[in-house]
Amino acid sequence: MVLLLIVIYLAFISLGLPDAALGSAWPAMSLYFNSSLEFAGLIALFISAGTVISSLFSTRLIHRFGTGLVVAVSVLMTAIALFSFTLAHHVWILAFFAVPLGLGAGAVDAALNNFVAVNYKSKHMNYLHSFWGVGATTGPLIMAMYLSSENGWREGYSTISYFQFALVVVLFMALPLWKRAGKMSALKSDNTAQQAPLNNRMACAIRGVKWQLILFFCYCALEGGTGLWAASYLTEEKGLTVTDAAFWTAMYFLGITAGRFICGLIADRVRGELLIRMGLVIILVGVIALLIPASAFFAKYGLLLIGLGCAPVYPNTIHLTPQRFGKQASQAIIGISMASAYIGTTLLPPLMGAVLSATSFALLPIMLLIFCVMMLFLS
Repeated sequence: MVLLLIVIYLAFISLGLPDAALGSAWPAMSLYFNSSLEFAGLIALFISAGTVISSLFSTRLIHRFGTGLVVAVSVLMTAIALFSFTLAHHVWILAFFAVPLGLGAGAVDAALNNFVAVNYKSKHMNYLHSFWGVGATTGPLIMAMYLSSENGWREGYSTISYFQFALVVVLFMALPLWKRAGKMSALKSDNTAQQAPLNNRMACAIRGVKWQLILFFCYCALEGGTGLWAASYLTEEKGLTVTDAAFWTAMYFLGITAGRFICGLIADRVRGELLIRMGLVIILVGVIALLIPASAFFAKYGLLLIGLGCAPVYPNTIHLTPQRFGKQASQAIIGISMASAYIGTTLLPPLMGAVLSATSFALLPIMLLIFCVMMLFLS
């Protein structure tokens, strides 16, 4: 199972690689395609639509074909979509291939999250999501290496797609490991866990599931909204330069990644419920720091605290799903939880931006405070 765990970690790095690459490359891509900066939002919307659809259908696919094959084919879809980006000569071609990119990513996310939640300890779930952070950090760095040259974004996407194709080979070679792990899991599990998994409607009817869906929606609204608008808040309300604001936004994402590594180290000694609530309290302290008037110092470190606080919420809520609702229901619940999370990521940050632009960026901490209090209640 250790070798399979390494393969799963690699798959989650690959899941994070393209996530932040589009934002990094779009200024150069928009010039080539003679497109508006806002069109990147439409491409991101198509990607998110694909992830929501595949998350909702993940239970049925995994039950029929198995986790290993679903993950391998899904990563192949993302690799083909990313390589197709490099061949595009019209902006709508990007939008077209954004859909299979999202479909592949959503299936990988739902499948691997449930597999790790059912078969591994809590620390591995936290490490898994920190490796997503490694991919999300590496993607823009790869793109930055090539953007200085003409049409360098094509080479950047080519490099990312080559990594995905290499991983596809590894995943298909690893299919026997998934089958062996499935047999071992079947021997350890009770008869109830071997029944057919629940469908999405049946999963939603279980007591407490709707609260979890709203929690994921609020969490992704907070995480995505902070990442998208923190730099604007620091420049508009705290007087930081654009460079300093970008640096502290990067520190926010670093806080999430480092926090998940730290959670992985202590997860075997601290209950998942406690880790989640500790994270939410840290987020609350960070938001309060943002609210301190005319203090750039507290705002900067408040942003870092929000990142650290975000670290345990998502992975530990997923890992507790089989314990809270049973292994038979966990794949369906995790699938619809991923869909709810992606909807929150897609809809709320742009809506927050529209409200902040129409009023004042001083409202950003108030919005984050509302999401944080809701999560404290929902958890």
